[in-house]
Amino acid sequence: MTAPVGIEKKAASYHDLTVEAALAALGSSESGLLSTEAAARLASHGPNVLPRAGREGPLKLIWRQIKSPLIYVLIASAVVAVALGKVTDGAVVLGVVVLNTLIGFLQEYRAGKAIDALIEMVPENATVLRDGSKTVISADKLVPGDVVLLASGDKVPADMRLLSVKNLHADEAPLTGESVPVSKHVDVVPTDSAVADRRSMVHGGTLITAGTAMALVVATGQSTELGRISSMLREAAELETPLTRSMARVAGTLTLAIGAVAAAIVLIAKLRGYSAVEALLAGISLAVAAIPEGLPAIITIALAIGVQRMARRRAVIRKLPAVETLGSTGVICSDKTGTLTRNEMTVQGLWTPTSGFYEVTGVGYAPVGELKRGGEVLREPPAEVTELLRAAALCNDARLLRREGKACSTTGDPTEGALVVAAEKIGLDTEALRRDYPRRDAIPFESEHKYMATLHEHPSGGQVILLKGAPEVVIGRCDRHADGAPLDRAQVLSRVETMASNGMRVLAVAQRVPEESIDDLLDRHLEGGLVLLGLEGMIDPPRPEAIEAVKACQHAGIAVKMITGDHHATAKAIGVDLGLVGEDGAVVTGHELSSIPDNKLVEVARRSNVFARVAPEHKLRLVKALQASGEVVAMTGDGVNDAPALKQANIGVAMGITGTAVSKEAADIVLTDDNFASIHAAVEEGRRVYDNLIKALAFVLPTNLGEALFILIAVMFFPIVNGQPLLPIEPVQILWINLVATVTLSLPLAFEAKEPNLMSRPPRRPEEPILSGFVLFRTALVALLMAAGGVGLFLVEYYQQLGAGAPIDLALREAQTIAVTTVVLFQVFYLINCRSLRGSVLKIGLFSNPLVYVGIVALVLLQIGFVYLPFMNTLFGSAPLGVQDWVKSALVAMTVMPVIGLEKWWQRRRSSRKTPGESGGPHVPLGQGQVHAHQH
Repeated sequence: MTAPVGIEKKAASYHDLTVEAALAALGSSESGLLSTEAAARLASHGPNVLPRAGREGPLKLIWRQIKSPLIYVLIASAVVAVALGKVTDGAVVLGVVVLNTLIGFLQEYRAGKAIDALIEMVPENATVLRDGSKTVISADKLVPGDVVLLASGDKVPADMRLLSVKNLHADEAPLTGESVPVSKHVDVVPTDSAVADRRSMVHGGTLITAGTAMALVVATGQSTELGRISSMLREAAELETPLTRSMARVAGTLTLAIGAVAAAIVLIAKLRGYSAVEALLAGISLAVAAIPEGLPAIITIALAIGVQRMARRRAVIRKLPAVETLGSTGVICSDKTGTLTRNEMTVQGLWTPTSGFYEVTGVGYAPVGELKRGGEVLREPPAEVTELLRAAALCNDARLLRREGKACSTTGDPTEGALVVAAEKIGLDTEALRRDYPRRDAIPFESEHKYMATLHEHPSGGQVILLKGAPEVVIGRCDRHADGAPLDRAQVLSRVETMASNGMRVLAVAQRVPEESIDDLLDRHLEGGLVLLGLEGMIDPPRPEAIEAVKACQHAGIAVKMITGDHHATAKAIGVDLGLVGEDGAVVTGHELSSIPDNKLVEVARRSNVFARVAPEHKLRLVKALQASGEVVAMTGDGVNDAPALKQANIGVAMGITGTAVSKEAADIVLTDDNFASIHAAVEEGRRVYDNLIKALAFVLPTNLGEALFILIAVMFFPIVNGQPLLPIEPVQILWINLVATVTLSLPLAFEAKEPNLMSRPPRRPEEPILSGFVLFRTALVALLMAAGGVGLFLVEYYQQLGAGAPIDLALREAQTIAVTTVVLFQVFYLINCRSLRGSVLKIGLFSNPLVYVGIVALVLLQIGFVYLPFMNTLFGSAPLGVQDWVKSALVAMTVMPVIGLEKWWQRRRSSRKTPGESGGPHVPLGQGQVHAHQH
């Protein structure tokens, strides 16, 4: 069947058609489609469902965990070791690989459910008109041209043009970010209107909160706004984190270096007379010594510890690498409502015709605040202010809820709740008011007439009519002030404009005393002759802790950008309060973003801090533009409209309280309190985790390099005794050091206290290598010191034992045991230095991390077992030592402390001589310095 003319018209533009034109374009009528026509269209358009995403299988997830050059080398070394008869060595190495793979697999198994959550937003059934009769069908059978009946509480099943409405309100927050339900109408809306401004449309996945409607389906399935977001979710890239990129580079570098040196060792060993098997074992020994087997486990555990600490600070981590990525974040793009603001509409301004403007202080549901005029606190509210607030509280369906005598929330519409709280703030008891002024009748608010009116009995006798609503509607029905003076409508509208330009939502309040008693309140009673009592302006105010958190982020070199679906004026007002823009700062709208080409968007994204009336595609483009400029971007959000940007961002942060299932599944982190201050806390923990990972790396790598030097020196210079190469440490002893000693001491570093300057440093640049020049220099210095001390003591002990007449095997075992003990004690003393890589450990507190000493005691006990327990002697080829041997090992190991102390002093002097530019300087994204440049 051929579709009617216009059936392929994009749903995004039906809002600009009249009801008649929309019906004609889709070949439908207000009585709906015939069943035969609907069936034909279903075959043509397909079902009203969103396609499910392909899910990665377990094998693919497992393969991703072992797809690393270092893992390849470990597996190859284990296989060769087993083939050569070294089953214990090979089994231990393979055990490390299996453990690391299992941990990574479990972390990723539950990821990737965002699109499934999106699908769940489409309801199962819909009430439609088919063949002229009302019927309930499965929502997946809806087609363009269907006429659907909607009522309060219904989930909207598709994108629809409204045909008729009665007091219709829809909660579109998940889709548009609009903080309160929006009223709907059937009037034509301009073509270029943003989704949030298309009041003649309802969209799939949103919720009808009040009223009824009849609507024409204009788009189903993938063609809906939800479908567009689903497509963007599939297209959004899963980015590598800075840590995974850095570790991949480290793995590649180490693999090449270890492979080259191991091959050279095999060649040198053969030239020196080693057998082929012994030469291969020497190469494997060097590979096992040089590869930091415990490092993957250390990184995973350090990140897991970060997860626990962040959870205590109300940030739940869904994807493990996100912990460290937060520490590299240079830009935080935040939604406004509920994250930066309280998500509680609050009256902040009052205006009466006789006495002018008043400021109302205090936020939240608790009626605590002050009334100010010209900065001066008023002890008693003027009569005209009391009258204004009394009328607004009475012409109102919201109520203040109390728990244990204290106000805790409001019922009903958030705007009406704000009016009730404002009345309570100046001392009015709203429940007593309602008893004193009993309501006799009411005209409920409807989007068509934009007002609410109530009829009350007056305590002194007679009746009073109260009216509140859109200023232009209310003012048009008023003709005088409360003092009887004629009303200057132009003056009042000017004041409305001023309050609106400050981001306030403005309502006008009026009253009329009827000349005769009224039983039923009708619109004709409101046509004129009303007295204007005044204006009330409200806004969803910033959270005080968010203001402080924004300042702290800016001090740490992190740019904060507010991206909201709210109006330009509201976004600017909140941006000024948060310190994101100045009074004359620019706000970029979604309409403006649509006209900016990609090659110029990067500059706009970096320069501007506040973006208003944005659509999902704008958020996605902004995140991509910031990433294209080299930034690590964190994105917060709670709605379906945020999901593509959350997934694209380096760190997606969803709201735990108000967030949709879609946004949570697309995110890496979920905030349990929806508070921007928790993001700042999570960034601090992320930086701490990264610091501690670098400390662990700087601690582990010198041991591996030192052990590799042991093997290298032995193969190049030590003699072959009785056909066997003389080695200061056996491969199985290397594994003891790497997997027991190193891990036991490095894990406490994951709990290390934060450095004093943690949040005054700029973010780490994403391209900065994890193996910096500083780490490489420290690694080489400590490894050389360790190798010199260990090899030196080995030779002294070995030849002393031979000189005393000991058998060669016993002399070798004792010399190797003292070499292993020296390395272990060397690690103990070096660990103290690693608690702060550049400063004195005294600055972070000698006992700020007691687990360090727990690790040291545990390792010393393990090493005592290594030296003295018979089964350990058999397994590792060790031998008992005398007290003097322990003393010698300890004295050699202690040399690391003064050497590293001197190196730290030299590093600090070297840094202090650099100019700010030479040392990198703060990494401040453009846009941030406009307001807070003085902080840097």
